[in-house]
Amino acid sequence: MTGYGKAEGIIGNKKITIQLRSLNSKQADVSVKVPSTFKDQELVFRKEIANQLQRGKIEMYLSYESNEKDNSYEVDEEVFQRYYNQLSLLNGKFKLDNSNLTATILKMPEILKAREETINKNDNVALLELLQQALSDINTFRADEGKTLETDLTEHVNQIDGLLTEALKYEDERTATVRARILSNLEDSQQQDKVDMDRFEQEMIFYMEKYDISEEKVRLKAHCDYFKKTMSEAEGQGKKLGFISQEIGREVNTLGSKSNHAQMQKLVVQMKDQLEKIKEQVLNVL
Repeated sequence: MTGYGKAEGIIGNKKITIQLRSLNSKQADVSVKVPSTFKDQELVFRKEIANQLQRGKIEMYLSYESNEKDNSYEVDEEVFQRYYNQLSLLNGKFKLDNSNLTATILKMPEILKAREETINKNDNVALLELLQQALSDINTFRADEGKTLETDLTEHVNQIDGLLTEALKYEDERTATVRARILSNLEDSQQQDKVDMDRFEQEMIFYMEKYDISEEKVRLKAHCDYFKKTMSEAEGQGKKLGFISQEIGREVNTLGSKSNHAQMQKLVVQMKDQLEKIKEQVLNVL
């Protein structure tokens, strides 16, 4: 969802620049910062941005330069009238010269005010068109970032898939190791002659079922494949990818708790590291 877009254009007597910046966010959080002249269009801008960009912490900045700088200020007639009345009264009272009265008043504070600028309907249409250009620019930026992101996410998922394949090489060894450890403990306790071996084998099977990872490895593989398939589907899959990554995490955690093998646990730690990278990156997917 990170991105930057910019558009510039001449509307009326103004050179207008629109900039858009976007960061990660679960919802559409739109902030519009425009001069007072354009305040009446703020809600229109906000709605258009939310509709097109969908999610992210989005900021819009609008700035302009007027091509009529010499006419940007005008005399405040009400203030001028007050100054004139007061100075005329004083000049009459003290019999002073009124010939420079106007020049004197024009030097007084607050005699000039910024000329109110307005925009018409045609300008509003042109503003929306300029906003569309900025939105197109930021969407192009996002699309380019998305291609890089897809490659990165695919690599991390493939890493988890490969680590799973590596971990499964120790599956039989793990079972044999657990069995050998239990038998060794039984021998050390000098109780082996008193044990019913048929019952022992039954209990061993029951015990080993608790460490069976058949379901976990199938589900983990399926989740990884589903994650990659979802990335290739239509846009707007960010939340879905987040849910799938949570399911991958559940299977990885269960695999770690059942592994009971040092090398497998190391591989599970590496899977978790890849998964954390996926979760960070998924936040940037629409």
